[in-house]
Amino acid sequence: MKYLKLLCLFLLIQSSVSAQKPRARDIGIPFNGITGRFNAITDVKGVEVGYSTIISGQGKNIRGKGPVRTGVTAILPRGRNNNPVFANWYSLNGNGEMTGTTWITESGFLETPIMITNTNSVGVVRDAVLKWFVKTGWYKEDFWYTYPVVAETYDGFLNDIYGFHIQEKNAYEALNSATTGFLKEGNVGGGTGMMCLGFKGGTGTSSRVVKIKDSAYTVGVLVQSNFGSKKNFTIAGVPVGEELKDTLNYELKAAPSYRQTGDGSIIVVVATDAPLLPHQLKRIAARVPLGIGIVGGRGENGSGDIFIAFSTANPSAFQRVHFTKVDELPNDLINPLLDATVQAVEEAIINAMVAAETMEGINGNKAYALPHKLVIDLLRKYNRIK
Repeated sequence: MKYLKLLCLFLLIQSSVSAQKPRARDIGIPFNGITGRFNAITDVKGVEVGYSTIISGQGKNIRGKGPVRTGVTAILPRGRNNNPVFANWYSLNGNGEMTGTTWITESGFLETPIMITNTNSVGVVRDAVLKWFVKTGWYKEDFWYTYPVVAETYDGFLNDIYGFHIQEKNAYEALNSATTGFLKEGNVGGGTGMMCLGFKGGTGTSSRVVKIKDSAYTVGVLVQSNFGSKKNFTIAGVPVGEELKDTLNYELKAAPSYRQTGDGSIIVVVATDAPLLPHQLKRIAARVPLGIGIVGGRGENGSGDIFIAFSTANPSAFQRVHFTKVDELPNDLINPLLDATVQAVEEAIINAMVAAETMEGINGNKAYALPHKLVIDLLRKYNRIK
């Protein structure tokens, strides 16, 4: 019986692995650094991620009916355990939204899940999180208040965004489905209708494991990637965007006249189990743009580039009335974590693009998937791979 259970577990794991879409490393794209087991934000113990994905309809956009290409992503720092974590945030370009950040700066703590959705659905998702707290008994106190963290990127080129299709049930679905382990990428959750660097974008994740003295620490990243100009797109130092400038990327038959190349946004969530304090997590979040810049992001005027970082260390740090002691990594030892952040952000963005599939949305607008074979041919041409 014991061996049968082990066999079933092995087959279940193998099934999960085989169900994963090819990722950047799978098709031969090289990256620096050592990943965790899942190469995902869920490599940080306790972190759970859930999605709600809505894909329906096709053809002409009829407001309120569709087509619909949108969703919600939920990141729970300690899973269902309501235990606030040290956190901080950073904005490269503020043409976007992430609610609850002023209290994070003031208090040093993230007290809620992090939600990511489309631009017009921040309000309904925020309200739904509060109701979810009540439904699930998230807060045990008679009196409590908090400010849900909800971020967004704009999917209105593929999605009937003014149809307001995200509802409370979608936020609940994302929260209730949150799990550890392997994560879906590409056209899922809040990243469903997103475009990136000239091709289809979406949700991506990656992780790095670093050794500091005698301890190993993990940095995990999740991105909702919807930014950048094709001309700046780079993989492993290769000017992929310029080389593929004549390759189909977007067909926006009904794009507004004011849209500029590079408009869009990227939300990045960084998790770590290293014992960092809020001021150090600000430093982690401030390194995210370096990873974005490697692949071609420039923080354009029309882009909302907002990032948040948290640490799952120090589980007894949050106290209301009692004094407590916490561990802190010396600043002089933080460099490997900064490097890991940059590396994981770079790979998470490319993972999102590799997993994303061609999608047609409202009015026949279409975002084409990154052509894997052409990318690998270019990497060979530039001697980045054999």
